[in-house]
Amino acid sequence: MSSETIKIPAEVSSLLQNCKSCKLFNTVQELAVASLGNSDSNSFEVKYNIEGKEVAEAVVHRVTNGISVNYTDTYMRRRDPDTLVVADDKPTDKELYSERFGKEFGPLRDETLKWLENEEIGYFYFQIGPKEFDYYGIAIAPANAAFFCMGLSLLQKIVDPEEIKKGITVKSVVYVAPTFRHTHFQGKQIVVHNRTDEVYEIFSYNLYPGPSAKKGIYGVLLSIGEYEGWTVPHCSAVQSISPYDNITTFMHEGASGGGKSEMLQHIVREPEGSVLIGENTLTGEKRSTAIPQFCKINPVCDDMGIVHPSHETGGMRLRIMDAENGWFIRTDNITGYGCEPQIEKLTINSTEPLLFLNIKTNPGGTALIWNHIEDEPGKPCPNPRVVVPRDIFPGVVDKPVSVDVRSFGVRTPPCSAEHPSYGIIGVFHILPPALAWLWRLVSPRGHANPSIVDSENMGSEGVGSYWPFATGKKVRHANLLLDQIVSNTVTQYVLTPNQYIGVWKVGFKPQLLMREYLTRRGNAKFRSEQYQPARCPLLGYELNYLTIEGSKIPSRFLKVYRQEAVGFEGYDKGAEMLTAFFEKQLPQYLVPELSDLGKQIIETCLENGNMEQFDKLISKR
Repeated sequence: MSSETIKIPAEVSSLLQNCKSCKLFNTVQELAVASLGNSDSNSFEVKYNIEGKEVAEAVVHRVTNGISVNYTDTYMRRRDPDTLVVADDKPTDKELYSERFGKEFGPLRDETLKWLENEEIGYFYFQIGPKEFDYYGIAIAPANAAFFCMGLSLLQKIVDPEEIKKGITVKSVVYVAPTFRHTHFQGKQIVVHNRTDEVYEIFSYNLYPGPSAKKGIYGVLLSIGEYEGWTVPHCSAVQSISPYDNITTFMHEGASGGGKSEMLQHIVREPEGSVLIGENTLTGEKRSTAIPQFCKINPVCDDMGIVHPSHETGGMRLRIMDAENGWFIRTDNITGYGCEPQIEKLTINSTEPLLFLNIKTNPGGTALIWNHIEDEPGKPCPNPRVVVPRDIFPGVVDKPVSVDVRSFGVRTPPCSAEHPSYGIIGVFHILPPALAWLWRLVSPRGHANPSIVDSENMGSEGVGSYWPFATGKKVRHANLLLDQIVSNTVTQYVLTPNQYIGVWKVGFKPQLLMREYLTRRGNAKFRSEQYQPARCPLLGYELNYLTIEGSKIPSRFLKVYRQEAVGFEGYDKGAEMLTAFFEKQLPQYLVPELSDLGKQIIETCLENGNMEQFDKLISKR
């Protein structure tokens, strides 16, 4: 590549010149065609010769609405949380390649480049983050893994190198070598991050795009932000417009499965027009409410938002914009036609080729996002996905927006006195800013996470819930997040569960009802009699009552100890579990580099501080 256009590392240039053959892709459509081996067939098997044996990694179908991919190994259908290792010697709190594997990465890096040199490869350039930043990367993969490249090209926009400003240097190189999963890593998903002085390298030793094409590039952005002093929150965001035409912007954060994509979805009514709040798992009782008209939703971002100094306007509200070109949408909650009409319509009648993962399809047919492939007979894969370009969503917002409400989602298990758990969170709780920061430090992964292989009920995803994808220092991100909260003092912070409230199965209704209610309130303050300190101090303030369009939400959904099956006994045991979790996770942040305010907040929590103390730590305006 000429130095007059985009600049790439010498090793990359040499690889492209000396490989068996290579092809530059400039459009998603070209990659869609290449995903079927550039043939007229509607079915293609991605396979490799591994130590004399032919191994199939995935089956690819051409469908009327794009490309459908299913992995032959069920393990490859979800992200392994232990995928990331760091190979360089720059500051990091992550596990090093040398620590896990007992040797340096250099020889394997050389072996990987040599393997690619002997392959027919495809490559393309992509935009990292918003176009205005001029961050670009290059991806290099075996030609028969074009579907993987298609996923990355949708998530971070594929670009023609001739359209890039002259003299720009690529920020990242993604190398894809799927056979090494079998030959070097006992079949495990491994993604090696190697931050050189010249470029951020990602070595993807698997073909599931989650850990590399999706979260790997997230790591690149986090690394840039950590160095330059800005953040990339793990969040979705929407502008919600009430029936009375006021606009409230929500930013919803949380660990995997915490309801980020779901915050962009509409509430689905029951056949008779009501809104189901939940179903009692012990008695089968259902409780509904009536909402005559829902708010209109304009999506902003689905999973990654950029909070950048260039977007600040001198106000006291956080400003955010999308860090992606496409969205990696999980559809496990869409189990049949009519569950989510907007996404169903967009994906069935898409004007652009989409990428479907873990969806059961027939060659030449249409991919239906509720038709999840089975991991085994009678057991649907919990992580069906579709990659959708953001610009095909109606009303999508393409500019930075000011955030009114920052919500944090927690995936909760059922809770009862007989089987207590941390499922004691009501529809939503109001958090003091200091306590909101602590929830982002601990970021519970939560119950029955559908996105990843791990099954631990109460794991932590750490700072901002994006720590699994970062490669730097935890304390640096903790300080950045705290500075962000202190600088934006008019933001409302809330906590909301999904899946269960006590013994009631509620799905994602709590956060959607919260969105409907707070949009109608606008910037109006809560009256003092409407809330009180929660019985569990980590839950901030609990609501005494909640009314949406004249319909009251029963108090059992606001104060979980009001449920007969839970009571004070079940609630308090759940509170003890939650407290123990915070006490386990927070001390790791008490290092000299943490700000004085951060230390004070953590110490207040560990000393069982109350709401009055938390409120005083960060004053709101």
